[in-house]
Amino acid sequence: MTYIEGFVVAVPTANKDAYTRHATDAAPLFEEFGVTRMVETWGDDVADGKVTDFKRAVQAKDDETVVFSWFEYPDKATRDAATEKMRSDPRMEKMGEAMPFDGKRMIYGGFDAIVEEDLGGKGMGYTDGFVVPVPEGKKQAYRDLAQKMTGMFRDCGATRVIESWGDDVPDGKVTDYRRAVKAEDGENVVFSFVEWPDKATRDAGWKKMMEMEPEGEMPFDGKRMFWGGFVPVLDTAKG
Repeated sequence: MTYIEGFVVAVPTANKDAYTRHATDAAPLFEEFGVTRMVETWGDDVADGKVTDFKRAVQAKDDETVVFSWFEYPDKATRDAATEKMRSDPRMEKMGEAMPFDGKRMIYGGFDAIVEEDLGGKGMGYTDGFVVPVPEGKKQAYRDLAQKMTGMFRDCGATRVIESWGDDVPDGKVTDYRRAVKAEDGENVVFSFVEWPDKATRDAGWKKMMEMEPEGEMPFDGKRMFWGGFVPVLDTAKG
């Protein structure tokens, strides 16, 4: 299955155009390294949570917007080889010096897809992103639930679902995925997203989803899961 490199970033809202240009200029380089798809999405419906949320995950300030983004690779070996190339390529250092955001508060990690479903439809015009703490021993139970949810998303108009299990999720000095979901000993982090053709379909889909909750107990602490809606500003799959 696809290997995902997932990122969450706090970007000054005034730097949206600069961020989009920065990502667009970087895309050909990442493609050269082996990235098969690069997606950057801008926070649109990102609510404050009681325990965790996207803003707290990256210590976002009042004048900043959260970006949810990911790279797709065909497998982990390709991603690991790409990472080595990035570390030694002087173009990456130059790019890092021109980042229009505080890289110290960016969180990132590598994730193995455990559910990957293309559901048809018109492609991606809106994204729901999720970050979830899941006990290691409940990986299969989580996957089973995710498969059920995927069928529901399909019925509600979603075009693609990815659920990916933490594989290479480093601790950070300022922020990281584990701190973002207040992960406990024995828990892993899931990075997932649902693609929709547009926001209207997404909003109608969630309204319908609320009426068709799956049976059974959630295999994770839902109070520490966080999610939000995002508008794509770059998707290399669209050419």
